[in-house]
Amino acid sequence: MHEMGIAMQIVEIAAASIPKGMEKIKVEKVNLKVGKLSAVVPESLRFCFDIVAKETPLSGAQLMIEEVPVVATCNECSAEWTITGPVFTCVKCGSGSIRIISGRELDIVSIEIADP
Repeated sequence: MHEMGIAMQIVEIAAASIPKGMEKIKVEKVNLKVGKLSAVVPESLRFCFDIVAKETPLSGAQLMIEEVPVVATCNECSAEWTITGPVFTCVKCGSGSIRIISGRELDIVSIEIADP
């Protein structure tokens, strides 16, 4: 389960982003963008995050995950579409020469803290 390693990195990055002198501040939410091609199972990531975050400033914080769809563009006809199945060919001309525009993301978008 690679979600555990990802959760550990999220906690490490989020904890390191807390300014000096504010280490006791409570983090309420960590907002992520996760692409469908990133091979991350959101529920598994949330479960692992809750375990890893214990006894850190992120203990009890919510992990909010925005799933990013797989969007592609055709190198032949310039069509752009959202891929919803296992077929990676152009929906307009059938070409296999495509470029993935989104869907690989795994980004921390923001960290929300409680009012002191």
